[in-house]
Amino acid sequence: MSPAPQPESKAATLMRRLASSVVLLGVVFYGLLAGGPISVFLVGGLIMLLNIVGLFEFYGMVNANGLPRFKWLGLAGGVTLVGTLFVYLSGLAKRQLGEPTTGGAAELELGIFAVLLLALLGRRVFAHPAAPSFSMVGHTMLGVLYVSWLLGFMLKIYFFAEQAGAGFDPGYCLLFFILATKCSDIGAYSLGSLIGRHKMIPSVSPAKTWEGFVGAILLSTAAAMVMAHYWGGTEPGARLGGMTLAHAAALGPLLAVGAVLGDLVESVFKRDSGVKDSGSFFPGIGGILDLLDSLLFNAPLMFLYLRLVLFND
Repeated sequence: MSPAPQPESKAATLMRRLASSVVLLGVVFYGLLAGGPISVFLVGGLIMLLNIVGLFEFYGMVNANGLPRFKWLGLAGGVTLVGTLFVYLSGLAKRQLGEPTTGGAAELELGIFAVLLLALLGRRVFAHPAAPSFSMVGHTMLGVLYVSWLLGFMLKIYFFAEQAGAGFDPGYCLLFFILATKCSDIGAYSLGSLIGRHKMIPSVSPAKTWEGFVGAILLSTAAAMVMAHYWGGTEPGARLGGMTLAHAAALGPLLAVGAVLGDLVESVFKRDSGVKDSGSFFPGIGGILDLLDSLLFNAPLMFLYLRLVLFND
């Protein structure tokens, strides 16, 4: 018998996580801050990559749970949704589709959802033997909604921030969103590890504590206010013109609560599927969805706050 493999040391695990994080953050920061066409296409390409891998992981978890789905139709629908949204919002199809607007983006999304639903229903008619259409169509549509549709809100944050006018840099806006959300994850893990005693929902995520939840709110709010202090305001050269400390104080807790809920939602998916990680795309970190869970949940919240509150001030 061959000897059992030795568990990896904490130092080796830390180094793998650090290497993956440095590579990922380097690409993200460069894409957001480079400016010009390079930034636009890097952001679009990165979100499309996350979309494709995320869909594969989601349908993999559905399959691990023993549930039916039309994986390839779901992938085609998700790629079409994000790709079309990018082309429209970036202005590449301005001559054919007109100036990008929130109403136009919503109309495009509804059209793609309608065509995808019809395709799924038609595909089920000719699939014999097969599971009930409620399961096949429902599980496939959920993947497109959870991964592709929610990721699309990150494109909306980026491009509609650009339309907000001078003083609002789209790259810094998306960076604000990512950092405030991820600081929530860091705050929850750090304070929960140090003093966490009271479990939040042990049946879903045994490691989550109420102390960690407080840490998420504190660090996310602090990060948001620091970024608003340095990048916001109304002075010339502000990267986030109009992002006051009051807005940051509101966005911090909002994004912290959303991040915790997003993490719990993905924990439910993984628990139902009997898997530890959604995938293994990033060495030492896990899958794309393990990295995106809080961002997916928060993207619509951030977009709605920008459109309904900050840009209307």
